Amino acid sequence: MAYNCRATINLSMAHFDPEDSCNILISYGGRTYHLKAGSELERQQWLTALEVARAKALRMMRTLSGNRELQSMLTGDDSGDEEVPTHSDKGELQNTLSILSGKLDDLNTCNDLISKHGAALQRSLSELESLKIPVESGEKLKAVNERATLFRITSNAMINACRDFLDLAEVHSRKWQKVLQYEQEQRARLEETIEQLAKQHNSLERACRGGPSSFQSDNLSKGAKGENSDEDEDTEYFDAMEDSSFITVITNPKDSRAATGGNEASTVEAWNAEDHVFGNVSRAPSMPRKVKRRSRIPDKPNYNVNLWSIMKNCIGKELSKIPMPVNFNEPLSMLQRLTEDLEYHELLDKAVKCENSTEQMCFVAAFSVSSYSTTVNRIAKPFNPMLGETYELDQMEEMGLRSLCEQVSHHPPAAAHHVLSKNGWSLWQEITISSKFRGKHLSIMPLGAIHLEFEASGNHYIWRKSTSTVHNIIVGKLWIDQTGDIEIINHKTKDKCLLKFTPYSYFSKDYNRKVTGVVTDSKEKAHYVLSGSWDEKMECAKIIQSSHSSSSTEGKQKMVYQTLPAKLLWKKYPLPENAENMYYFSELALILNEPEEGVAPTDSRWRPDQRLMENGQWDEANAEKQRLEEKQRIIHRKRLEESGQDQLEEGKETDLHTPLWFEKKVDPFTGEKAYVYKGGYWEAKEQQNWSMCPNIF
Repeated sequence: MAYNCRATINLSMAHFDPEDSCNILISYGGRTYHLKAGSELERQQWLTALEVARAKALRMMRTLSGNRELQSMLTGDDSGDEEVPTHSDKGELQNTLSILSGKLDDLNTCNDLISKHGAALQRSLSELESLKIPVESGEKLKAVNERATLFRITSNAMINACRDFLDLAEVHSRKWQKVLQYEQEQRARLEETIEQLAKQHNSLERACRGGPSSFQSDNLSKGAKGENSDEDEDTEYFDAMEDSSFITVITNPKDSRAATGGNEASTVEAWNAEDHVFGNVSRAPSMPRKVKRRSRIPDKPNYNVNLWSIMKNCIGKELSKIPMPVNFNEPLSMLQRLTEDLEYHELLDKAVKCENSTEQMCFVAAFSVSSYSTTVNRIAKPFNPMLGETYELDQMEEMGLRSLCEQVSHHPPAAAHHVLSKNGWSLWQEITISSKFRGKHLSIMPLGAIHLEFEASGNHYIWRKSTSTVHNIIVGKLWIDQTGDIEIINHKTKDKCLLKFTPYSYFSKDYNRKVTGVVTDSKEKAHYVLSGSWDEKMECAKIIQSSHSSSSTEGKQKMVYQTLPAKLLWKKYPLPENAENMYYFSELALILNEPEEGVAPTDSRWRPDQRLMENGQWDEANAEKQRLEEKQRIIHRKRLEESGQDQLEEGKETDLHTPLWFEKKVDPFTGEKAYVYKGGYWEAKEQQNWSMCPNIF
């Protein structure tokens, strides 16, 4: 088959026919060949051999055409090399399997021929039994004899094919055993390596969280002494924390006072002294509540739903444009989730009391991280607010603040938020949620700047939220991770804080949900190191000395910060009892949707589908959700008709809708257009005049 010379016959395309008792007709490529055998028995043997060869040729055409290595194997060229196979032997194994498959096909072909000749033999015997004439009996007996001979020949061919199959299997069985042993050894080595990495990870984690690490302490202390010869040789280093961009070395406060002098010594003493700002991280006492707030909501029903049947048509689409049943929601709207960021507002109340801006920056950074603490178990989606929907949290007496949110745009979804505290700070933001379903995970990217201003000092802080990612959307247990950087800037003093959210990695030596950061002043001098996790706590340590480490293998130098022992800035409050059956709501989240008289008719508390879901009536909530969405579409079409437009470009919805309580202005710090509170809401609430509010529910 590998040659194309004259008189070559391609068996895979040839056709064989018995012309008469001794002749064979072969047809190929428009040409016909006549072969003559010595007897009918010889002719049948040739036909059987040609049929077997033809079946083999077809098989070779399909799988092994042009493979010279396979041809050498078919000719029995086996060197008998028994070395341990490597990855290059995979092709040889594939070829061996193909050969074995071919031998099996030979057996099938022989089996078909045996069945064919056996049936012919059976017919001959049946005819023999019906004969009455002796002459005819002799001829039929001769035919039976020939059939039996053919059957014997075919059976021998099948036996030979079986023998070839067994011989080939024995030849390669040793190689298969070697391959299997090699793979087992590789797997054992991999498991051993992973086990060693896990042990190293655990030991490093214990070293970071627990007592002193002699290895790190010795190495880092030697490096620090080499660069600072005037340092006291008796300085004791308690622990070291290594980040991707810096290394923190915690030193003994007593030795620090001895090794430093002047202003630095007084700084150490001031840090070690108990103060009214860093000394207490417990929940601040609140004023007695006029109204008793609820401490629980109805338990979440256990409804099964096929997630893939809903999500398979949503890949690559904007999440806010996907009709989702309430089964994937929690009974809170996005406006209420924004308000929930104020759960640790005490951090900002403490920041008011700070004496310098860098110290104040630490509390602002801790507040920005604390807003993610409720998301670790909250993988359910909040309700998309209706256009014009509002939410207020009037807790001036209990929490010392008033908060107002309004949905100012529907496509893209955008919410404006304003908070005023009686303790001397105000916060405002416009957040646009951009979310994409990626097939395996969901990326949620909040867009927009958050502003925080302190009245007494005039310090104005601006930052943006990080990216949230929900993993295992289709298969496995859902879990959420926070990634990216948050840069907080004080636009008055130019102080900065860069927070790094470390993404989860199976092979990372860091603990999960890690957050680190450094607070620097306008001259880029580092003052504080922040560390912790976004779901548990944040600490800050005062820097008393900075230096550069020796160059790493990559040629990069890291900053080495010698710090005093860290102080706790923020710690997450424990969840209420039975929280796992109440959507993992915190104490603040439990009261956000509590019915309250006197709020605007557009408030999220009046939203019927959200209320039905909270009460466990999910089927009724789904029907009500569809009604509200259709009502919103009708209102949108009416706005288009009134404006004389057939359709609206993406992002131009705000041209047709005017928010009630917010107006768009140019941000003097970022240069972007954003919605800011224009006033009037709390006055309208005091007068209970809601005549300007639309009917959206």
